[in-house]
Amino acid sequence: MRLNRLGIRARITGGSLLIAIVISAIAGIIIQNQVAHIVYDGELSVLASIAAPYRQLLGTEPTQEPDAPGSGEDVAVVSPTGVAKVDTLPAALREKLPELLKSDTHARTVTTDGVDYLVQNSFVVTPQGVWTIIAARNGDAQLTVLNSVTWLLVVALAIINLGFGAASWFIGTAALNPVNRLRRSAEELAAAPGHELLPVGAADDEIAQLARTLNELIRELRVSADRERQVVSDASHELRTPLAILQTKLELAQSQATTLAQMRREVSSAQETLHRLSALATSLLELSRIDAQSARGSATVDELVTELADAADRGRMRVGGGAVEIDFSAELPPDHRTVAVAAHDFGRICDNLVNNALTARPEAGRIELSLHEVPAGILLAVDDEAGGMEEAFVPHAFDRFARDPHPVSGTAPPSGAGLGLPIVSGIVQLASGTVRLVNRPGEGLRVEVELPFE
Repeated sequence: MRLNRLGIRARITGGSLLIAIVISAIAGIIIQNQVAHIVYDGELSVLASIAAPYRQLLGTEPTQEPDAPGSGEDVAVVSPTGVAKVDTLPAALREKLPELLKSDTHARTVTTDGVDYLVQNSFVVTPQGVWTIIAARNGDAQLTVLNSVTWLLVVALAIINLGFGAASWFIGTAALNPVNRLRRSAEELAAAPGHELLPVGAADDEIAQLARTLNELIRELRVSADRERQVVSDASHELRTPLAILQTKLELAQSQATTLAQMRREVSSAQETLHRLSALATSLLELSRIDAQSARGSATVDELVTELADAADRGRMRVGGGAVEIDFSAELPPDHRTVAVAAHDFGRICDNLVNNALTARPEAGRIELSLHEVPAGILLAVDDEAGGMEEAFVPHAFDRFARDPHPVSGTAPPSGAGLGLPIVSGIVQLASGTVRLVNRPGEGLRVEVELPFE
């Protein structure tokens, strides 16, 4: 079974149990080794206690006959002449007595007839010579103790691991309960959208932080959805008006025009409406492109200076021989550093700002475009003498389809679609730049666009 098909709780429990088993196995091996050492040391102590009375007797009264050992004690006391004064060793060991007499004092395991014996020699020096005391212990006792301890460890560690696994399961269940509540709440929000948000627990833990982050995402998505609905509504309204006018003009040209000149006037008026409709569609497509674009453009400072000059020329061509003056200045030396905006997008910024100024006061005035360096990038400034904006409208100037209903200049409300500044703002935000409005009511407006170097 693939791990990705298992739930988080199962993976937590399985992983915790696997770790516990590995740790338990290592701990069991260590404990068993320690117990084996303890049992071995205990057996050596028993061998020493068996030999101790004979060592003491031979050390003080070597001529006295040694007594028989206690019940169950395997020992042999051999005189310097090789005669066994005491011999309770098993028959299998007694046959190897000559071989055992040659061993040193180190304990060793002797196997005979399929039985392991732990054997240790002791030597006592007397005036008659060296006595040898051979003490032995059947290894079955040691093996029995080790087997008992091993089974006890296995059972105990198995119970501990099972308990650990159950505890991990219940802890995982408790830890995931808030996640399940979030999931159920999300399903309810998806089934019946409203203004509710995901529940945030009282504890300031990772799940509560996740809930707060998701709530922020939900708010942003709702704002985005509301904005999209508003854009669709505004775009529908803006498109419906010129379409209705266009239809009316064409119907009038068809039904009421009696002369060629009258027909031309109606068609010319319809063409103007169609031009406005085309400009609106172009602006909407431009906004859609900006919203969908994720990668920033790039252009050198020299390319932006060239685009600034071209934008000023395009503005002059628009006013023709009117009284509006359009000038530009670039206080920048030749520079090949790059700015985080494409040249054609920079030109679109300049065109929109110039067109806004011309729309606000097309009959006279002065428009000044300037470009110079700031510490982090370049600054584009567009100044006009169109009277500025109403102060209450300034915070909404970058909203889509927003138009100043009462221009300070006293002219009629602009006939544009209210998409010029939103397009500028979208391009600038994509370039990680900033755009500011310096409003001078009764005088004019200054728009400052700062774009960073790459």
